[in-house]
Amino acid sequence: MTDTVNLFYSFRSPYSYLATPGALALERDFAIRIVLRPVLPLALRQPDFFSPDNVKRAKYIRLDWPRRAEMLGLPHVWPSPDPIVQDMKTYAIAAEQPYIYRLTYLGVEAQRRDRGIGFAAEVARLIFGGTRDWHLGDHLKNAASRAQLDLDAMDAAIKDPTSHREEVETNQVDLVAAGHWGVPTFEFNGEPFFGQDRIDSLRWRLEKSGLPR
Repeated sequence: MTDTVNLFYSFRSPYSYLATPGALALERDFAIRIVLRPVLPLALRQPDFFSPDNVKRAKYIRLDWPRRAEMLGLPHVWPSPDPIVQDMKTYAIAAEQPYIYRLTYLGVEAQRRDRGIGFAAEVARLIFGGTRDWHLGDHLKNAASRAQLDLDAMDAAIKDPTSHREEVETNQVDLVAAGHWGVPTFEFNGEPFFGQDRIDSLRWRLEKSGLPR
């Protein structure tokens, strides 16, 4: 019987992107299954997190994630377009969000098809790896195909996103219940590991738990 590790994940989070190679390696190295648990970005869950009063947070993230990506040998360009439509000077969030809901619901659908982490890894590399206009043409379709998924079928499945929206809301509740609010957060046997730089700690815990390699 395969153990599971929940991965609470946002398609707007550069740190979630940086976590995907390590998450895939966990599945290769241990008898575990990574369960992708997509959540909406903090910009939507907690809009004041990136308010003008907290401008230092956003500035630090924009400084830190590229150097971390460079250290890990990953391509790194701030997305164009940003999955969240947000004025990066005032941090005001637009009422219309044409990208993030689709991405998040597609993540839910990918997990339902047992390809969650593979889909997240391909889409994240597309969005944060320097592909301009990643939302146009066949970019997403090809990313889904590399994860062994059919984007047209997935889009059809989320045409009525009621159950996908409910699952995202459940994921957000379960993220807090697991002991954190941010992403990426891994959860194993009720224990949270927040941040892509805590995968080594999670690997240590999996080894301590006696999971076979």
